Amino acid sequence: MKRIWRGAALLILTALVTGCSSDPSQGWAMGGGFRSDVRSVSVPVWNNRTFYPGLEAQLTEAIIKEIERSTPWVVVSSGGSTTLTGTITEAQLRKLSTDDTTGLVQQMAFDFAVDFEWRNNRSREPLVARSDFRAQGTFIPTRGISESIEIGEFGAIEAMARDVVAELRSDW
Repeated sequence: MKRIWRGAALLILTALVTGCSSDPSQGWAMGGGFRSDVRSVSVPVWNNRTFYPGLEAQLTEAIIKEIERSTPWVVVSSGGSTTLTGTITEAQLRKLSTDDTTGLVQQMAFDFAVDFEWRNNRSREPLVARSDFRAQGTFIPTRGISESIEIGEFGAIEAMARDVVAELRSDW
């Protein structure tokens, strides 16, 4: 019976030592997947190359709130250890479905794209850079429900903020 317990303990110890790693690229990781060398993030207002005014301020605010909510990092106005900058490059409405009998639009999507870069302020090297990163939010403009375009914009902004912050996690 003692040999069974020793064998089981040795097997568990071997699995823990060989399976877990502090670096997710080297094995299983027990941490949250966030970079430990980052303490603070500066997020200036993003640029907006579209004809949707105010979209940049809403997106910047949503990203700041998402960083504060879901990461261990502190958001600072300037002088942080890293800086997240971006540009909204495209924003458009897309028809998703129409009524077969009337031809009226039943469901629409607010779709937009961004380019962003997360840069280490000490080394000036990019930590993460993405281009043509997309998100969308849907809304129903038909009578009866009559949701406004702001519903779609809000959904797309929230989705983009979650996705951008998720991209800042350590590479797996």
